Amino acid sequence: MNIRPFMENDISNKVRWINDCGNNRFLHYDLPLDEDKTRVWFHKNKGRTDRYDAIIEYDGNPVGIIGLLSIVDGRAEYYITLGESQYKGKGVARDASVLLLKYAFDELKLREVYLYTEVDNIPAQKLFEKCGFVKYRLDKNSAVNRGQFVDRYYYVITASEFGSVNKGK
Repeated sequence: MNIRPFMENDISNKVRWINDCGNNRFLHYDLPLDEDKTRVWFHKNKGRTDRYDAIIEYDGNPVGIIGLLSIVDGRAEYYITLGESQYKGKGVARDASVLLLKYAFDELKLREVYLYTEVDNIPAQKLFEKCGFVKYRLDKNSAVNRGQFVDRYYYVITASEFGSVNKGK
C-alpha cells in the first residue's frame, strides 16, 4: 500500500470514482465530473505548492484519491475518497491516511491538518478518529450539498497528536 502524486493518466479513474453514486453522497463537487474539465483542473493545479493531490495504490492498483488543500501557515485541509468499493472496510483508507499525515508532518513540517465532514458521514468520522483526528465543533449549515444546507463537524490533528496515536505505524 502506498500513495503517490496524482498524474494526468489518473484523471479517468478520478472521474469514474467521483461520479460513482456509492462514493459521492458526501462529496461537494459539481457533478457529474467531466474528463476534459478535470484535465483542465489538473494542468491548472500542477506544480502548485499549496496543495498535494495523490493516488492511493493497493497491490500496484489505483484505488482512490487523497490529499491536502490550502497548505499555508503550517496548516492544511485533508481529503480522501476510496474509489474502489472492494477495498472499503479493509483498513486501506486508514493506512493511506497515516501515510499522508506522515508526509504532512515529517516532510511538509505542518503543525496541524484539519477537515470537515458532514454529520451523517459516520464511516468517515470513524476513520478520522482512528487516525487521531479530534472533533472540535459542529458547524451548522456550513456547506451546501445538492442544493441543501448541511451541518458539518470540524476535526483537527496536530503533529504531536499524530505522533502519539500512530507510534510505530
